[in-house]
Amino acid sequence: MLRIGLTGGMGAGKSTVARILARRGAVIVDADAIAREVVAPGTEGLAALVEAFGVEILTEDGGLDRPALAARAFADDESRATLNSITHPLVGKRTAELIDAAPSDAIVVQDIPLLVESGMAPLMNLVLVVDVDAETRIRRLVEFRGVSEKDARARISAQATDEQRRAVADVLLDNSGPEGALEPVVHELWERRLVPFERNLRTATAASADPRSVPADPNWAAQARRLIARLWLACGANAKRIDHVGATAVPELPAQDLLDIQITVTDAAAVEQLRDALGAVGFPRREGESPESGADDVDAALWAAATHGNADPGRPAVVSLRLEGAPGQTFALELADLLRSDATARTEYLAVRRAADAAAGGGGAAGGGGAATLRPWFEWAYHRVRAEG
Repeated sequence: MLRIGLTGGMGAGKSTVARILARRGAVIVDADAIAREVVAPGTEGLAALVEAFGVEILTEDGGLDRPALAARAFADDESRATLNSITHPLVGKRTAELIDAAPSDAIVVQDIPLLVESGMAPLMNLVLVVDVDAETRIRRLVEFRGVSEKDARARISAQATDEQRRAVADVLLDNSGPEGALEPVVHELWERRLVPFERNLRTATAASADPRSVPADPNWAAQARRLIARLWLACGANAKRIDHVGATAVPELPAQDLLDIQITVTDAAAVEQLRDALGAVGFPRREGESPESGADDVDAALWAAATHGNADPGRPAVVSLRLEGAPGQTFALELADLLRSDATARTEYLAVRRAADAAAGGGGAAGGGGAATLRPWFEWAYHRVRAEG
């Protein structure tokens, strides 16, 4: 099951995206709808609210008078905490029920207006953010929903900022264009990323990356931070540290579009303990071989205790688990530092990388000729950082 978080500022068009995805077959779990459902007439949620805030929060027909509840529940921090202690567990329970009822191969889209504010982004396999600037959203709320401008600005200012939402966005959907312009974008996202992602997740398949070098992408660092946040949730105490390493961790350095993440563990048992945990959140194990007996120091330094990949075809990554203090663990950190701090090393690496791409016959450094071309540079880098250490 693939879990997608969908969010966006008030008036951005999040519901429109949810409807398009629902037509393609996604299972929509709407947080706002659930919040209304758990306090409907006759529910334990409404009964608990009445007990906490009085019968004055009810309408004449026995339903919840939301303005009356707001006046009481948001009067002070204690009242707000009481409201949350009643509604949040009920919403969480109902959300879990709906997700559990979905088919095992479902693409579940959780429509959560306050996804950023609640810190839920790392819980999702992917986060979609519908992005429209605040002034456009205010105009839409006034023109199409009848909200006063003052009220629209107050509500928007109480939410996460555009920058905060963009920081958690794996996919940013620009909905500032004319009506209907976003629909083909969402259809393409479904076909080219979401469906393959779900299939890879279900079959424990890591997404592959084009082996050729590409110009440096300024988004690599933010993409790595989002992956690391998900990895921390899966690893917990089994990880000592998690780092973005490799060429993509070096600003402005061209590299293969494959994020290199290293998880440092303190013992070999953690490696096996993390096998299923990482696979469950979208990072399946990539089976490989350990270096042969008698392998030299460089072979050992480039080997990982275990390697996982990202099932997301839109963001290929390799996740290496290495023991704290092992040659490979320290070399990965030192190599990134070397490339960041030494302009000459960067220049030499780029020259060797271009030669490796050419040696691989246009297939990139993953080819045999490309790997052979890169090896002497890595040997030099390994012995240099060892000498400096």
